[in-house]
Amino acid sequence: MNYNPTVLTLLLERVSAFFPTLHTCNIMTKQILSAIILLTISLQLSAYTERNLLRSQADEKTLRQILVPNQQWVPFPAYSNRAAWDEMTDGIKQQIVERGEQYLQHEWVKITATNYLDFERSGNRWVMEQPYLLNRAAFVELLQAELVEGKGRFLDKLIDGVFYYCEMTTWSFSAHTVKQPSGRALPQRDIDVFDLYAGDMGTLLSWTYYFLHDSFDKIDPEISRRLRYEIKHRIIDTYLNGPKLGWQVESFNGKRNISNWTAWCTFNALTTFMLMADDMETYARGVYATMTTMDFFINYNRMDGACDEGPRYWNDSAGKLYDYLQMLYYATGGRIDIFADTQIRNMGEYISNTYVGDGWIVNFADASARAASNPSHVYRYGKAVGSQLMMSHAAYLRQQQLQGKAVMQETDNITRNIEAIRCHKEFAQASTQYDVNPCVVYPETQVCYIRNTKGQMLAAKGGTNGENHNHNDVGSFIYYQHCMPIFIDAGVVGYTRQTFDGSRYSLWPMQSDYHNLPRINGFSQRDGKQYKATNFEVKGNRTFVVDIAKAYPKEAGASSWLRSYTLHDNAFSITDRFRIDNPQHPNEVNFLTWGSVDLSEPGKVTIEVNGQRTLLSYNARQMECRMERIHFDDRKLTAVWGTEVIRISFTAKQVVGKGSYTFRVVPL
Repeated sequence: MNYNPTVLTLLLERVSAFFPTLHTCNIMTKQILSAIILLTISLQLSAYTERNLLRSQADEKTLRQILVPNQQWVPFPAYSNRAAWDEMTDGIKQQIVERGEQYLQHEWVKITATNYLDFERSGNRWVMEQPYLLNRAAFVELLQAELVEGKGRFLDKLIDGVFYYCEMTTWSFSAHTVKQPSGRALPQRDIDVFDLYAGDMGTLLSWTYYFLHDSFDKIDPEISRRLRYEIKHRIIDTYLNGPKLGWQVESFNGKRNISNWTAWCTFNALTTFMLMADDMETYARGVYATMTTMDFFINYNRMDGACDEGPRYWNDSAGKLYDYLQMLYYATGGRIDIFADTQIRNMGEYISNTYVGDGWIVNFADASARAASNPSHVYRYGKAVGSQLMMSHAAYLRQQQLQGKAVMQETDNITRNIEAIRCHKEFAQASTQYDVNPCVVYPETQVCYIRNTKGQMLAAKGGTNGENHNHNDVGSFIYYQHCMPIFIDAGVVGYTRQTFDGSRYSLWPMQSDYHNLPRINGFSQRDGKQYKATNFEVKGNRTFVVDIAKAYPKEAGASSWLRSYTLHDNAFSITDRFRIDNPQHPNEVNFLTWGSVDLSEPGKVTIEVNGQRTLLSYNARQMECRMERIHFDDRKLTAVWGTEVIRISFTAKQVVGKGSYTFRVVPL
């Protein structure tokens, strides 16, 4: 098996903690030990390692001694320091001001009670989320414009925004207010739900208070007083004393998943405590509680660094972990610093390894096949962990994405935006040249990316069907030619109530029949951690092998279904070898694609996608071929694929208990 050198390094670090003399061993001995460890962990997908990196650097007593008080840690200039802001925004100031000017006439959009009720009535989240996100985008742009210009032109509109948010019954989304005791979507006035978006609002308004409270006080002290009251009540008090939601992990028994919610919300909690805590007791208590939760998050994540929620959620899992660690570094004057840990680096480099090119990413799980990472954020993460891969990849993304924009802004993370402004001059000088590893393997997550020198790329996965934001896709693959996806993963649909309730797997993009996978003896894959891959292996940096039989229900009768993918010098092959007890139905093998498809010649399927032509060959004596056009109007799917994708299905002509199927893909 061939694995990423950084994964080997991490494993050696961990083993060395228990066997200090390992560092004296020769290279061959270390490699043998690493291979043994890798083989072991590849069989333990849900292994949990109690590392507690943060609390090992400071207990609560020590934390009280090292916390920087009274916002003296803030690395940005005060609002009143106009010379510093002018110097920091040299070359980008005008663009930021002009974006803010577009919202000077913004009318704060009302979110009605029935907008919340729509989540219960129809499952529609967007009717409530769209105006919420529009208002937040306006507030962020107005705040940034005022900070960089400093003339007070945007203050009145910001004051309107402050009171708009102070008067809202809740800062959370309708999809999450159902976590309140009533279980209903309509927000309860006496209950605050600290969800992802309430946390974002707490951070945004905390920075607003920090920078502008003196200016507000000159107009009317009630503005700042009310703002502080609402932040304390909705975020600080709720975090410390309110009912605990699932993301606020205080203990872990290994029986549930820990998702991006934990990193996302905990970053917001930490930032709010750092900016708004009234006293050292509250400050230290809050910060230490966040350290406990984030230790559980790091412990839960795999050593190889892959995000099982997919690259869409890297921004909110590993990306928010970086944000959190950077803020904790500030809060402690650099005394708590775990950026040198290899797992933290691996978690960052995942996003660079997952990038295919031309805006395409490997989109397993709930991810769109086209997604834009924030280049400055990736660069700063890379700099913190010493990853040239991330820094150069970020510079490449900047070159591809910005297209004349000064900096890429995020409407949900004002902290990232100001950091991007602060480092824009340095970032502009970063090299865009970086080398892509031809074979990247994530052994615990069982994900592999293989590239050849002819512009072809294979992404394949094993894993389980109990992962975060899971699709039933154990053993599936995505195939690219010159960065263009040919055999695809349709990706994520627009979220509704059904996306996360018991009917999730009634949605076709979540089903194995709509991935590049077989239907075995009339059965599709099932969801749950018990439905998983076994015998995962990567051979010679070219071949991915996994047994997917256990991803199907027992009724399928599959004792083994060994699927192998090999990326050759200018071709790609798929081989299935299987044993089925008591077969009753013909097997089917499905491929998902888009563009145009020609089935006119038996044994050959010709596919053309945006100028890339591909030939898929199969045994016409063994299998029948048909295709189905899948039409949709979902906003997230249409943004990537247009209004349809195509499923090509191969049905075996005979019902057999033992056999093999082979497919070969070559560019034309």
